[in-house]
Amino acid sequence: MRDIAPDILERAAQGDLEAFEEVYRQTSGFVYNVSLGILRNTEDSQEATQDVFMKIYRNLKYFRFRSSFKTWVYRITVNTAINYYKRLRRQGKKIQEYAGLSRMEEEDSCKDNVKMPDIDQSYIETLLARLKPEYRSCLTLREIGGLNYKEIAEALRIPINTVRSRLSRGRQALVAIVKKDGELRCVARR
Repeated sequence: MRDIAPDILERAAQGDLEAFEEVYRQTSGFVYNVSLGILRNTEDSQEATQDVFMKIYRNLKYFRFRSSFKTWVYRITVNTAINYYKRLRRQGKKIQEYAGLSRMEEEDSCKDNVKMPDIDQSYIETLLARLKPEYRSCLTLREIGGLNYKEIAEALRIPINTVRSRLSRGRQALVAIVKKDGELRCVARR
């Protein structure tokens, strides 16, 4: 995400729709990718992105430049995506878990064709989908978003030590998942 000129942000905060459209153009891809990193589903990520921009539009007038605009947008996006994920779980829509479980069932059914998995996007998505949202958000921001610990702490509004512990626990959980599934996983041949 490129830095947005403060005058554009100020005009957008005062209700200038052209300035807000510029904010949207420069940040929409970024917001969508962060949402996708947490929700792991395109439709859900698109809805969360819409929610994020409604929040940005309503709250931009309260942004005081105490942190970077990027960090502020990260915080709104991550919180919105995590809340959206929790709402899906409460409603019984466990899309991510179902996708992960059905893939594991396919892999378990072909034990004779065991080989090391290709480390591809779908495998990573399956692993991330099985983590708690707070671990997934920290790992996504760190490993995919490239944020440092301080930026993650600001984005999530949590202490930096909490970031460290969530990253550590998230990584440990990933290792446990891989070990539980077996170090060698079956990849179905098509």
